[in-house]
Amino acid sequence: MDQSNVNSPSAPTTESVIPEDLALEIRKLAHDLSNALEIIVQTGYLLSTAGLKSPASDWLHMLDNGTSKALEINLALRSYIKTHSPK
Repeated sequence: MDQSNVNSPSAPTTESVIPEDLALEIRKLAHDLSNALEIIVQTGYLLSTAGLKSPASDWLHMLDNGTSKALEINLALRSYIKTHSPK
């Protein structure tokens, strides 16, 4: 995925509007993804309170970084869907 456009959805053209039924299904999937990511975020937080030692603390840091990236991508996806869905 090209990261240069992840946070800046462009204005839709006639060719780039997502059909309404497809947009609805993609919105449902993005919502489900958000719920799954929330579980990961909360579990990471709980693990951070456990006083993990290395290498587990390093793995938690890697998990946090990956989670942050996934949250950014999900937010960009939701924004793209909103921008390119029929009004």
